[in-house]
Amino acid sequence: MTASAWLQRFAPATPGTALDVACGSGRNLRWLAQAGWQVTGVDRDTAATAPLRGSAEIIDADIEAGPWPLTGRGFDLVVVCNYLWRPLFETILAAVKPGGWLVWETFADGQQTIGRPSRPDFLLQRGELLRVCRDWHIVAYEDLFEDGVNPRFVQRVAAVRLAPTA
Repeated sequence: MTASAWLQRFAPATPGTALDVACGSGRNLRWLAQAGWQVTGVDRDTAATAPLRGSAEIIDADIEAGPWPLTGRGFDLVVVCNYLWRPLFETILAAVKPGGWLVWETFADGQQTIGRPSRPDFLLQRGELLRVCRDWHIVAYEDLFEDGVNPRFVQRVAAVRLAPTA
């Protein structure tokens, strides 16, 4: 499976440290590692992450039920694809270093009319990622229906965390 086209489009050209939240089997993590990034992946599915251990730092953790395993760590790029747990919004934003990038894409309201996920807990509301990143520099944003082989309602943002001003 190939990496997210949104990630490929907006990942900074100069590699640094990256965090792949809910990395699963690692389609984005592998792409980042091959591009020279020092990648950390976090996921609760140890069977899915086992093959990734040679290419990245893998942290096995249930980030919805347990403590955030990366407290105090910052990354140049944080990637979130096909994952939504609203109680972690601020935690995920805090994991991005000032001047770093957030690349997030996941299912949006409307998805319930065509398939899964269908629970509102797992679907972004209109403009929700814009509101989450309201104090950041929004580089790109989409909230749309994608037709094609795997039709879906999706919302995406690519944003840069602003450095504090003196």
